[in-house]
Amino acid sequence: MKRLTCLLLALCSLPLVAQVPDSLDRDRSKYATYSFSKDDQYKVETPYATVRVQQPKGKKVKNVIFLIGDGTGLSQWSVGWVANGGALNIDQMPVAGYSRTYCTDRLVTDSCAGGTALSSGQKTKYGYIGIDENAEPIASNLHYAMKKGMKTGVTVTCRINDATPADFCVHGPSRGDEEGLAAQYVGCGVDFISGGGTHFWNQRSDGRNLIEEMKAIGYTYVDKLEDIADAPGDKFLGLYDEYDLKPALDRGPILMESTMKAIRMLDNKKGFFLMVEGSQIDDWAHRNKVGYMCEELFDFDKVIGAVLEWAERDGQTLVVVTADHNTGGLTLLKGSIEERTVKVHFSTKGHDGIVVPVFAFGPGAERFAGVHENAEIGQIVKELMR
Repeated sequence: MKRLTCLLLALCSLPLVAQVPDSLDRDRSKYATYSFSKDDQYKVETPYATVRVQQPKGKKVKNVIFLIGDGTGLSQWSVGWVANGGALNIDQMPVAGYSRTYCTDRLVTDSCAGGTALSSGQKTKYGYIGIDENAEPIASNLHYAMKKGMKTGVTVTCRINDATPADFCVHGPSRGDEEGLAAQYVGCGVDFISGGGTHFWNQRSDGRNLIEEMKAIGYTYVDKLEDIADAPGDKFLGLYDEYDLKPALDRGPILMESTMKAIRMLDNKKGFFLMVEGSQIDDWAHRNKVGYMCEELFDFDKVIGAVLEWAERDGQTLVVVTADHNTGGLTLLKGSIEERTVKVHFSTKGHDGIVVPVFAFGPGAERFAGVHENAEIGQIVKELMR
C-alpha cells in the first residue's frame, strides 16, 4: 500500500512538472490565450467595439493627424475586418483613395523612401530618409508645421530612430546609421516624441546619453505606460523599450495612451501636426504571422477610433490614414465574419508593389479621393495646412 501511494503521488505530480515552461517565450505572454497555433490562421475570441462619427461641416484645417499603418494594404485591412466580426474604425472614414508607392529607383519601395514621399511630398531613392535624390535634406510637413508656429509630435511602436518617424523628423542616407539618426532628435524641435530604442540613446558607442541631453533642454522623460498620461510639461520624450516595443498584447495600450496624451499636450490656438505609426503591422507581415499582424492592426485601428472621436468634436482636424507600402503579398483565402476566423496566404516575406489605400476624415478630406502618387499625399497635406 505504501508503494502504491508513493506511485500515485508521483504520477499526480507529472502534469505539474510538464506545465512549467522552460523558456521565456511567447507562451508565457498574453498571446497564450489566443489562437496562434498556425501562422496562417487566426480567430478573434472577443471583438472590440468600433466608434460612430459624423464628418464635420467646417472647412478650416487647424490640426493634422497623419496616421501610417506601416506595410498595411487593402489585404491587411480586409483580413482585420473579417477577424473583428465585420467592423473596424477605419469604416468611419468618409473618403477613400489609393496611393502608388514606388520610389525613384525601384518599383517596390522601402519605408525610408515611402515615408519620405508621404512626409515631404517628394519621391526619393530607396533607403533615403528625409533627403532628395541628390542626398540634400528635404523639409517634411512636420518641419513646415513647426515653421508656421504649430506644435508637432510623433508616436510610434518601433524605435523612434527607425525609418518612418525619422522621415518626418531628421535626415540621412541610411537607416543603418541608427546612432546618428537618434542623435539628430536632440534639438530637433519636435514637441512630443514617443516610441522605443533606448539602446541608441543611452548605450551609445560615443558615450553620449541623449536622454539626459533631452531632459536638460526641457523634455519630460517617461519610460513606463502608466506614467504617460500625467507627465508634466510641454515637451515630452517617451522611450519604453531598448529596441522596438513588445508585441501589441504584451506592451499594452502605449500607442493609444501616447496618442491621446500628444493630442492633449499639443492642442493650442495655432494648431498641431501629429504623426502616428502602427509600426509593427509591417514586422509581423514580414514574418508571415497573421495573428500577430491582426493584433497590431487592431491596436492601430483602436487609436484611429479615438482620434476620429476627438476630431469630430474639434471640427477643425484633418485625419489621414495611409501606408508607406504593402508587405507580405497577403491573400485572404477563407474565413467567417460570424465566427471571426481567417485563413490567409503570404506570397513573400518582403514588400510588394501593390497600391495602398488612403482614408481621410475632416476638413479637406475630399482631396484624397481617387488615385494618387504617394508624394501627392504629402503635397495635399501641406496645401491644406497653408
